[in-house]
Amino acid sequence: MTAEIEPMDRDDGTSEERTSETQENSKRVHLTRWFRQRPTSLEFWDAVVTDDSLVWCFLGESFKSLLLRADVSEYSRKEVENCANDGLPELSEQNISVPLSALQRIELDTGARFRRSKLTVTWERTDGDDTVTWELYGTSDSDPQVELVESLAADDRFAHVDVHIHRRSGLL
Repeated sequence: MTAEIEPMDRDDGTSEERTSETQENSKRVHLTRWFRQRPTSLEFWDAVVTDDSLVWCFLGESFKSLLLRADVSEYSRKEVENCANDGLPELSEQNISVPLSALQRIELDTGARFRRSKLTVTWERTDGDDTVTWELYGTSDSDPQVELVESLAADDRFAHVDVHIHRRSGLL
């Protein structure tokens, strides 16, 4: 097994001017197909980076008991995908909006053949008392989304955030 940790460099190059529609789309990054392990359940989340916040969008919950398993359908993901940025926090009462200024660290472990990819995000609470760290794991049908995390590292809005990608190769 080989593990490689890459701190992400910022791209300070200038790019050609884009249309407002392209600029709007380029500022929104949708990290999809992640779940969070809880003691008795799996919570399914998507993370959407908008102009000024990272919105955790709750898609559903599936209990570990076989009798209580739920099918988290594509409907919730499509709803998040089609929703305007300002409407994301209201899609579900469980949704959490984190200001970009509160983000401290984004770490992506790409996983390997027998190890799921893992996304770890740390942010400061809005009251400033402590930090919150969420560890989410890629679902079986997800891709590691390396390009999306790399795009965050190159984004000036994330200059204050430690963005790291751990690339793994091999079985574990």
